[in-house]
Amino acid sequence: MTTLTFAVRRHAPELVAPAVPTPRETKRLSDIDDQDGLRAHVPTVFFYRGARRRDDDPAAVIRRALGEALVPYYPLAGRLREVAGRKLVVDCTAEGVLFVEADADVRLAELEAATGVIREPLPCMDQLLFDVEGSSGMLNCPFLLIQVTRLLCGGFVFALRLNHVMCDATGIAQFIFAVAELARGLPSPTVSPAWSRELLEARSPPRPAFPHREYDAVPPTAAAPPPGDVISRTFTFTRADIAAIKEGLPPHLHDKVTTFEAVAAGVWRARTVALDLPADDELRLAVVANFRRVRELGLPAGYYGNACIFLMAVTTAGALRAGSLGDAVELVREAKVAVTAEYVRSTADHLVLRGRPNVAPANLLLVSDSRHAGFQRVDFGWGEPVYGGPVHTQPSTALLIAARNVDGEDELVVPIMLTQPAMDRFASEIEMLVTGGSGSILASRTCSWIDLAMPVPGRAQAPVR
Repeated sequence: MTTLTFAVRRHAPELVAPAVPTPRETKRLSDIDDQDGLRAHVPTVFFYRGARRRDDDPAAVIRRALGEALVPYYPLAGRLREVAGRKLVVDCTAEGVLFVEADADVRLAELEAATGVIREPLPCMDQLLFDVEGSSGMLNCPFLLIQVTRLLCGGFVFALRLNHVMCDATGIAQFIFAVAELARGLPSPTVSPAWSRELLEARSPPRPAFPHREYDAVPPTAAAPPPGDVISRTFTFTRADIAAIKEGLPPHLHDKVTTFEAVAAGVWRARTVALDLPADDELRLAVVANFRRVRELGLPAGYYGNACIFLMAVTTAGALRAGSLGDAVELVREAKVAVTAEYVRSTADHLVLRGRPNVAPANLLLVSDSRHAGFQRVDFGWGEPVYGGPVHTQPSTALLIAARNVDGEDELVVPIMLTQPAMDRFASEIEMLVTGGSGSILASRTCSWIDLAMPVPGRAQAPVR
C-alpha cells in the first residue's frame, strides 16, 4: 500500500433551486422523522470511471438534473423550522440545495492502486465533500450538500450529505436515482415521490403499548475512547465467508438465519470480546428495521421519509461472551420480530410523550443495513459506480454495505471503529468466526491518501446565508 498525494480545487458553492416554480407551503415531518437520533447529517459517496462515449461535464449534467429532480421533490429545496413541542416542519421556500463543483489532479486508477480497492474507510472525505461554512446546522440550512469532483481520467466522485430527518437510506436512494435518471435523459423519474408523513404521526392521545427499551435512560458504564485514539478498518465478507458463518450455527438455524442476522450477531459478539467490558455490564444492540412493507401502515409507493425504527436486543457482556454465536443470533431474531404496525405506532406515541428522545448511547452498537437501498446501481450516464454507499462516521455503529471486488463479485463490507488494541482483538475474533483461525478473511486498511485542498483562483469560498 502506497501513499498518494493530490490536490482538490473547489469552485464557490452555489444553491441549486427547482427548475420551475414549486408550491410555497409548510409540511410537517412525521413523528418518526424528527426524533433526536435522526437530527444529524449523514454522508454518502460514489466513485465513477470515465465513459469512452461521453465527453459531457458530469458536474454540469448532474447540476441540471438536480434542478429538475427538485421539482417533484420540492420539500428538499426548503428549510427546516422547529415549532411548539420540538416538532419539525419543512418550510418549502425553494431556496435550493448546496452544490459544489471541484477538480482533483488524480486518476481513479491511482486511488485504486494506493488502497487496493476503493471502499471504507475513505481518506480525505472532508475534501471530496467539503463542509461549506454555515451549512451543517439543523434549522434554516439546506437539506442537501452535493459535491461533484472531476478526476484527471474523466471519472468523477459524487458525494452527498443529507439532513437525516428528511429521508432514510431508501428515501435518499430514491431521490439520487431520480437525479440519475434525469441525467441520463429520461423525461421524468420512474418513481413518483410521496410525502404522506401524516401516516406516521402519533395517535391522539398517544398510547404506547410497548416498553421501547431502545430509548431507556441508561447510565454510562464504560468510558468511550477519545476520538483521536480510534482507528477505522473495514472487514470484507465474501459469499463463502457468510456461508461459513451460517454453517457454524446450530442446525435449526441453517435454513432460517439471514445474512444480516448472522453478520450482525457475529460483529456484536466479536466487538464485545474486543472491548473486554465487565461481565455484568448491560449491552444493547440496536437493529435498524425498515417497515415500508408493513401493509397495515398504508405507506404509498414512493414514500421517501424515514420508515425505520430501532429494535433492541439486550444482554450482558458476560452472557454474550460466554454464549455461542447461535445465542447471539437468537437475540437478534427475537428483536426483529417486533416490526408490526402496532409497534411502529407505539414508537411514534412514545417519542412524542418523551419529548423525541435519542437512542441511549451507553454500551450500544447500532447496526444499519444499506445493501438493499441500491447505491451500487446509481448510473448518471457513466455506468454504475466502482463503489457507492454511506460513509462510516460513528464508533458506535456498524454499517453493512454492498460492494464488488476487482473481479466483479459481490461482497459485504463492514466498517468498524475501535482503538488499536481492541481492533486487533476484533480482527482475531472475526477470523476465527469465519475460518476457524486459518486466516482467509479480508481485513482492509486505514487511510493512505493525502489531499491538498484549494479553491479555484479568483473564486472565493462563500459561506451560506
